[in-house]
Amino acid sequence: MMIDSRLKAIYDGRTESDPEQQQLVEQFTASLSPREADDLLDGACTLIFMFMKWLRMAYEDHDKDVIAYVVPNLVASMRKMPKSVRPEVIPTMAGLLVAAGTGLSPSLWRQQYGDWTEDEMNPLEATAFLLAEHINRLTDDRDFATRLITDALSSADQD
Repeated sequence: MMIDSRLKAIYDGRTESDPEQQQLVEQFTASLSPREADDLLDGACTLIFMFMKWLRMAYEDHDKDVIAYVVPNLVASMRKMPKSVRPEVIPTMAGLLVAAGTGLSPSLWRQQYGDWTEDEMNPLEATAFLLAEHINRLTDDRDFATRLITDALSSADQD
């Protein structure tokens, strides 16, 4: 929901951070137990995995490599976001994208390097956001990425 909310704000021309929304997010994250925080991180990694899986299939349909087309684009975008994405975490996010793009769970990939750090939280969110925006741009549909996830959740609930 947070990604969808941020996408809608950007599409509506609101590029500045909403202080009220930021306060709500901070209150929510402060209320999480360590287990719930881990679950939230796993959820963000799952979103990234699902977005990269969809992108991989879309690019393969056109005989293109998802890594070659998506990773450089997202890395360039992250470099333009120095307030949200510190330069030293960009290689981690690129590695995460490559792992997801090759079918490896981002959560499992990350485990080999230790726990997520505080400095990686905004970049992780930015990575999921940028992937969703990339999908929406490819499909020329501002809600496609959100529907992709809600449809997956709906079908999982039916199973």
